[in-house]
Amino acid sequence: MNNAFISIQDLRISTSEKVLVRDVHLEINKGEMVGLIGESGSGKSLTARAIMGLLPPNMKVSGKIEYDHVDLLALPPRKRRQMLGSEVGMIFQDYRGSFTPFIKIGKQMVETIRTHKKLSKNDAKQLALSVLREMGLEAQRVFDSYAFQLSGGQVQRAAIATSLALKPNLIICDEMTTALDVISGEKVLQHIDYIREQTGCSVLMITHDLTLAYKRTDRMYVMNQGEIVEEGSPEQIRCHHQHPYTKKLCSCLLALPGEESFVKDRVFSV
Repeated sequence: MNNAFISIQDLRISTSEKVLVRDVHLEINKGEMVGLIGESGSGKSLTARAIMGLLPPNMKVSGKIEYDHVDLLALPPRKRRQMLGSEVGMIFQDYRGSFTPFIKIGKQMVETIRTHKKLSKNDAKQLALSVLREMGLEAQRVFDSYAFQLSGGQVQRAAIATSLALKPNLIICDEMTTALDVISGEKVLQHIDYIREQTGCSVLMITHDLTLAYKRTDRMYVMNQGEIVEEGSPEQIRCHHQHPYTKKLCSCLLALPGEESFVKDRVFSV
C-alpha cells in the first residue's frame, strides 16, 4: 500500500530455543484503525513490542518495521526512542507499571507532557486535567493522588489519558479495556475515535475481543501461533472467513442483543 504509515515485513522474533513470531506482514494506513486479533499467546503483544523496541534482550528480531518510511530496526536504540517519542503511544494491558508509586499522578503526567511538548507547567497541568476529565475521572482528585490511592480502573484510565494527551501519530492499544468496566471502556474508545477524527492518527488495536474489533476497526488481521493467517475487513472476517482458525474464533462469538439477524446463518452456521 503506497500510503502505509506502518509497514511490517517478514517480521521474525525468536529466542535461542524457539521461534515466537514468523513471517509477519502487517500494514496500517494513515488514519486507519487496524485490529490484530487472536487468542492469548498468539504473538500479538510481541509484535506490538517489536514496533516500540520493548522486547527483552534474549529475543532476536529480524525483518523490517517501517514507520513513515524509516526502518526502525535499522536505527540505533537512542535514535529510535527519540523518533518515536511523542509520535507513537502505547497503551498497555498491564497498567500497574505506568506510574511511580511515590510521585503523584499529576506531577508524572505534567513531566511526561513537558518532555514531548513545549508547554509551561500550568499549560501542561491544564492539558492533563482536560484529558483526565475526558476519561470520565474526577480530574483534580486523580491529579492530586498517588497511584495506590486509586482503583485499578482509575489508574488504567489515567495512564491512557497520559498517552492520549500527547496526540501521537500512532496509538497502539494492547488489550487496554480488559481491566475496565463496560462504561469506562466505552468512554476510552470514544475518546480514541475523537482523537483519530481530530488528528488523523492511526490505531493498532490488539484484542481477543472479536465484538470490539468488528465494531471499531477498518481492517483486521488474525494471528495464530505467531503467524498472520488471515486479513480483511470486519465484514470479510466475520462472514466470509477462509482459514480454519478464523472459523474457530468466529464460532465462539455469541450474538449480542439486536445482532442476531446479523450473526445467524453467518457465524454459527460455519
